[in-house]
Amino acid sequence: MLASRLLIGLGALLIAAGLLVRFAARLPFRLGRLPGDFLIHGKHGSFYFPLATCLLVSLVVSLVLWAVRR
Repeated sequence: MLASRLLIGLGALLIAAGLLVRFAARLPFRLGRLPGDFLIHGKHGSFYFPLATCLLVSLVVSLVLWAVRR
C-alpha cells in the first residue's frame, strides 16, 4: 500500500516537473532570474547565486512532500 502511494506521488511529481519545463517560457517569471537572485560581474569573471530560485524550489518541494505524506 505504501509503495503504491509512493509511486503515484513520484509519478505526479515527474508529471509536474515535465509540465514546468514544457511551459516555462509562458510563466510570468523566469526561474533563475527572480529578483532575489544575485549576479555579480567582475573584471575577470562573474558570480551567480540563485537565492530566490532556491528558496522557491525548496518551498514547492516541501509542499509536495508534505502533501504526499498526508
